[in-house]
Formats: sequence, C-alpha cells, structure tokens
Amino acid sequence: MAETYRYVFKPNVSMVEVQASLLLSVWATEALHGTSQVQLDADYEFDEEDRKVVIDASTEVGKDLNRILMGFLQREFEPHEFSVERITETPQPVAA
Repeated sequence: MAETYRYVFKPNVSMVEVQASLLLSVWATEALHGTSQVQLDADYEFDEEDRKVVIDASTEVGKDLNRILMGFLQREFEPHEFSVERITETPQPVAA
C-alpha cells in the first residue's frame, strides 16, 4: 500500500521558503539515514507552479522525511497557510 502526503500552500506563502524547508528536511533525513539511503528510499516532488510538495512515506526514510518537513513547516508558517492531506492507495493488480 502506497502512503503519500500532499502539502498545498496558499498564494501568500513563499515557495522559495517552502523549497528551503524541503532541502533542510532532506539534509536532516540524510543525517539520520545516510545520503545513499535517502537517494534510494526518499521519493518527493516539489511543484512550484501548483504550489505543492508530495512525499512518498511508504518507507522508513520517507516517513522520517515527512515528519521532519512537517515540523519545519509548522514552525515557519501559520496553520492556515498550508494544508496536508494523507493519501493511501492500494496498488491495482497487474493484468496478465
């Protein structure tokens, strides 16, 4: 089962600041798990145009990245300036 978190930011939020928070979160996750493990197990997307960040939290590394990012965002922005949605998808069977 894939577990994904989607963060969406209001128009008044600086996406440069969001990107900086994401980068700091990646570095903090690298400090916990090592650079190679983050490259292998952390999947995330920064979309400036759509004002969103998507994190795959289906691995331990992804879960830690998500937790760290949420912590940074809560300290940097007001609660009404962004939303986060947990998306859980069950993979569809592959047709033979």
